[in-house]
Amino acid sequence: MTASSTRRTTAAQSRIAAVGAIAVAGALLLTGCGDQTKDKDSGSSETADSSAAPLADQLPAAIRDKGVIKVGSDIAYAPVEFKDDSGKTVGIDPDLADAMGKQLGVKFEFENGTFDTLLTGLRSKRYDIAMSAMTDTKDRQEGIDADTGKKVGEGVDFLDYFTAGVSIYTKQGDDQGIKTWDDLCGKKIVVQRNTVSNDLAKAQAEKCPAGKKLSIEAFDNDQQAQTRLRAGGADAGSSDFPVAAYAAKTSGGGKDFEVVGEQVEAAPYGIAIAKSNTELRDALKAALDAIIKNGEYDKIIAKWGVEAGAVKEATLNGGK
Repeated sequence: MTASSTRRTTAAQSRIAAVGAIAVAGALLLTGCGDQTKDKDSGSSETADSSAAPLADQLPAAIRDKGVIKVGSDIAYAPVEFKDDSGKTVGIDPDLADAMGKQLGVKFEFENGTFDTLLTGLRSKRYDIAMSAMTDTKDRQEGIDADTGKKVGEGVDFLDYFTAGVSIYTKQGDDQGIKTWDDLCGKKIVVQRNTVSNDLAKAQAEKCPAGKKLSIEAFDNDQQAQTRLRAGGADAGSSDFPVAAYAAKTSGGGKDFEVVGEQVEAAPYGIAIAKSNTELRDALKAALDAIIKNGEYDKIIAKWGVEAGAVKEATLNGGK
C-alpha cells in the first residue's frame, strides 16, 4: 500500500495547536490492548431497532434488509479501535458506529484486517465501509498511488468525522534529545507500515546528512512497533497523536513511553465508502450529522478524552 492508503497524510497544520490539548485529556483514556487476528470480530455494534430508527429508510434496501453494515478495520489501534480483555471491539470508532446504527436501525459488524488491505477489501465488496483511523486524502479519493502517481483503483468517497495529527514518542526518560523530525537523524525509528509516520520517516531519511542516517523499521501494526521500542530495539516511534498519547498513558502502567515534541500533519479521519455506493454514503452522512446534532457524538469523543479532534459537522471528501 502506498501513501494513498495511509492513516495520516500531508495537510494544513492549522489545528495542530488545538489537537495538542488531547495530551491533557489523555488521562481519561480507557485501558485495553489490540488483537492482531484477521478473522471476523466476535463483537459487533449493538443491535438497533429498525422500527424506532429515524433514518432507516435512507439505507440501501439490501443493507436495511440484512440489518448489518460490514466494517473493515485494523482493530489494533487504541484508542480508536481495539479489543478489550473480553475480546470485544471497543474504542472511538465502534462507539460512533453504535450511535450511528441506532439512527439507521442496523448494527455495524467490525471485521479485523491489516490496515493496508482494507481498501482492497472494500473494492472486492468484502466490506461495506472501512472505518479505521483512515485519513481522507485526494490520492485515496482518486485511487492514485502517491509514490508512483499512477492510478491503481477507482478511489473512494470519505465521510470525515475526526481530526488528528502525528507524534513522535520515545521510551520514558530516554528521549535522547529528540523533539523534532530533524532530531531523528542518526537514530532508529519504528513505525506501522504504509502510514504517514512511515512516509514522514522516509522523507526525513532523505534529508539527513551523510554519516547521520535515519534507520527505519516498519511493522504490520502499531502494537508490534511499540513492542520493538519497548524492548530497546529503536530510539523512537511515531503514530497518530491519540494513539501515541494512549500508549504513553497505558503501556506499562504509564511508565514505558512519553510523547515528545509537537504534532504535525493535522488532517481528517474518514469513513471510506465505494464511490458507486452513494445511497449508503448519504445515509451515513445523515446519521453522523444526527448524532452530532443530538449530542451523542460529543459524549463519545469526551469519553475517550479527544475533544480537541472533534468536528462540528459531517464533511464529504474534505481531505487534501
